[in-house]
Amino acid sequence: MGRKILFITTDQQRYDSLGCNGGAIARTPIIDALAADGINYHRAYNQNTVCMPARSTMLTGQYVNTHGVYANGVPLPSDAPSVAAYLREAGGYRTALLGKAHFEPAFDPEGKWEENRLAREGSTGPHRGFERVEFAMHSSSPPWWHYERWLRDNHRDERAGFYQLFVDDAMNDAPGGETGAPQTAINPVPREHYHTDWVADRTIAWLDSLDAEEDWFCWMSFPDPHHPWDPPASELHRVDWRDLELPAGHPGSVDACREILARKPQHWLGYFDGTFPNLEGGPATFVPAAMTHNQVREVNALIHIENELIDEACGRVLRRVAERGWAEDTDVFFTTDHGELQGDFGLLFKGAYHCDALMRLPMVWRPAPSAGVAPAEVNDPVGQVDLAPTFCAIAGLAVPEWAQGEPLPVGPGSGHERVLTEWDSQFAHVDMHLRSIYRDGWVCTAYEAGGLYEGTEGELYNLVDDPLQFENRWDDPSCASLRTDLVSDLYDHLPPPREPRLAVEAPA
Repeated sequence: MGRKILFITTDQQRYDSLGCNGGAIARTPIIDALAADGINYHRAYNQNTVCMPARSTMLTGQYVNTHGVYANGVPLPSDAPSVAAYLREAGGYRTALLGKAHFEPAFDPEGKWEENRLAREGSTGPHRGFERVEFAMHSSSPPWWHYERWLRDNHRDERAGFYQLFVDDAMNDAPGGETGAPQTAINPVPREHYHTDWVADRTIAWLDSLDAEEDWFCWMSFPDPHHPWDPPASELHRVDWRDLELPAGHPGSVDACREILARKPQHWLGYFDGTFPNLEGGPATFVPAAMTHNQVREVNALIHIENELIDEACGRVLRRVAERGWAEDTDVFFTTDHGELQGDFGLLFKGAYHCDALMRLPMVWRPAPSAGVAPAEVNDPVGQVDLAPTFCAIAGLAVPEWAQGEPLPVGPGSGHERVLTEWDSQFAHVDMHLRSIYRDGWVCTAYEAGGLYEGTEGELYNLVDDPLQFENRWDDPSCASLRTDLVSDLYDHLPPPREPRLAVEAPA
């Protein structure tokens, strides 16, 4: 019997959402305990700030330029490498993905992509190296995935309480909740029927199907706390939005927001004022400047509640792992695909905004106790691209040539120097291309030519002195040599773009 791997991901969760990372509102004792007993990576970054590119990196161990999924709506090629397939074929691992996948576009009424056909066909895989898949997205409709079909077939009357996505168009704009906040709803669904508990239930059921001596890789993927924000109404007592202050990254007023955003490239302030629609990260007609402070508070409260439910669901699964006798030999990972602006700069959702709110990730690895790895706090930069090589190392397998990361360090002083993040718009009329590097406490973003930008613009922040990223020092003469060095380092380490460029085939 070797080491098992429980890979837990969420969707759109901030680094500072966890108690172990300074979060002071949501109670996350399960993940905090994993961090205390394992390795907490305080400078983990994604390789893209939206779902499909980031998730494709986690599956393939490749940079976005290499796997080619540069935006939501660009399907990962069917022959792309998969760490799950490698563990299965080379290591004999049993494999499953329970919850959100999103390697292929979700807006798929015709069932063009296998990811969206499996549930309609009554199938649970195999798919991309996973023997068993049971998928869930963010709502109760349409019934294109396993959770949504389960809810329709077993609890049809409970579907109406969810915020309804993909009803009239791919980016529903209706307000809700108690404050009229965007993409919120008061959801009467029983907690045990909500997708967070359903994902945990399906994970436990799959684990119970395995023989005690089998090695396994299980990707448990929660759709929350990604919008829409509609947790079970029975749980709203956990965090009352009326008791919340504005988040630290909110400048406090419309004028203060505009003053800070004016120091950044123009699409930041354009998004705030509604002149630049954030089509790739949020509702099409949402104007952040019109958002009230109470709406910011309500969104934050709902996110905190969803994070608590995720933590408790993780606890249920970990208890089952222990009951099966696997606790000593199971490595547990917890991370997410990207963050959420959540009121920072007066903004909401995600998109072409390279800042810590979206790029910096919670990332915890609790190595199997049998491995004898000491707990550690690691500030060396790491990325999602390093996850697949780490899984291979745990399984005792050579890191395959197609993987571009390296195994995560188990302590500080690893020599990891930098981590890179890419962005390319899916829309020709936007034509925006961002390339970022985090190194030595600085984050530097170069804007390539296209659309709004000539290729001379950018952002540069000292995260030690300016952790909220309010002071853009790109044009600061005292930082000119540092900026040149960081941009050169960025392009020296960024892989060349995939050719030919893959096509956008759906909106999301």
